[in-house]
Amino acid sequence: MNGASREALAAARERLDALTDSTSVDAAQLADELAAVTALLHREVGLRRVLTDPAQPGEAKATLVQRLLGAQISGTAVDLVAGMVRSRWSQPRDLVDALEELANIADLTAAEKADALDDVEDELFRFGRIISSNTELRAALTDRAASSAAKAELLHRLLGGRAKVTTERLVTRLVTAPRGRSLEAGLESLSKLAAERRDRMVAVVTSAVPLSDTQKQRLGAALAKLYGRRMHLNLDVDPEVIGGIRVQVGDEVINGSIADRLDDAARRMAS
Repeated sequence: MNGASREALAAARERLDALTDSTSVDAAQLADELAAVTALLHREVGLRRVLTDPAQPGEAKATLVQRLLGAQISGTAVDLVAGMVRSRWSQPRDLVDALEELANIADLTAAEKADALDDVEDELFRFGRIISSNTELRAALTDRAASSAAKAELLHRLLGGRAKVTTERLVTRLVTAPRGRSLEAGLESLSKLAAERRDRMVAVVTSAVPLSDTQKQRLGAALAKLYGRRMHLNLDVDPEVIGGIRVQVGDEVINGSIADRLDDAARRMAS
């Protein structure tokens, strides 16, 4: 998003955080309601154009939201969506993308309140790795001829009881309503949102053999010092990384042996 849409999304995220800070707000229910509005505006192109039309007064658009959705979702969700349509959006799709992001953040907030956010981050990463290595599963989950109910049932068989409830909810929503994105891109976006909940960056660490707890702690601390932010490590093992390690943080890739990289990080920290 650019310009007005970015500012509108930032303001909406602040309002969402203020709402979910309250113990009286059910973050998971709010996520469901925002996801339902996302689906509605994704289907109804004309409606989303009206709600993002800069020529229409913001209050008039808010009133339309209250009239259309007031009996369908909670007052909290209506007020949040009404506030969003009062804002200015660069293009109609941006409003739908923002609503979807808020729904995901609300679910992640519910996980955070349940002290399950770290597990959700790890499960999203591991599920992404499973998808990348299992072509038959990926084909089943992205098959346009398969119904959403069938895909949801498949995911429940795979994740139900084995993953956190939030993980299953997020992945199911992504698979049943991809909105033109690849499954891999959607999972990566969810992982980034999960990391942001704790103001952390995500480092994808690939090593030839599993790292020891000491190595993980040293690497995490060194990367946090280098980047100036807390770091969440997504760990993967690839025997082809012979005797070494590969670390990717955003678009930056660091290659080298474990010892060399840790020694270098230690020198940086000392300086």
